[in-house]
Amino acid sequence: MNASYDQDGEAPAGPHGSGSPASEGDVALGKLLRRLNVELDRFNVLFGDAHGLHHTDLNALVAILDAANRREPMTPSRLAAELDLSLSATTALLERLESLGHITRERSSTDRRRTELDIHDSARRVGGDFYRPLMRELGEAWHEFSDEQRETIRRFLLATIDATGRARETIARR
Repeated sequence: MNASYDQDGEAPAGPHGSGSPASEGDVALGKLLRRLNVELDRFNVLFGDAHGLHHTDLNALVAILDAANRREPMTPSRLAAELDLSLSATTALLERLESLGHITRERSSTDRRRTELDIHDSARRVGGDFYRPLMRELGEAWHEFSDEQRETIRRFLLATIDATGRARETIARR
């Protein structure tokens, strides 16, 4: 399945991409990912607007939630590194999220010098309620794919996330 696609996901007439990083097929996949990113951003803006949250606030909540789901402590310094923010900007962000009732900052039970972040159950509920229709629509869209195809998509997305992170780090070092 090496066909190339235009920005609308349609297969154009003519030869297929070569599979090289600059192939037509890769460019077309990149354009589709860009469109997906824009659509997800638009959806996230709806949530942010409804709850007085900025883009960075949402990214912080996701990072804290993901760490909690992995049962890994999230600290302010780790969050600053993940979001590429200064410690002072992270402190302001955390104060805003805490004042809105979305997170708590507590001393670590294993190291009292360290502060750990967690999401309030109410924030989890609000997020779950808002994102449930999206997850339902995605589930319906993905229903046509076999388990094997979903595994390929999962590997594709993980590889894409890793590649994007590497490209970001390369550019940040310039």
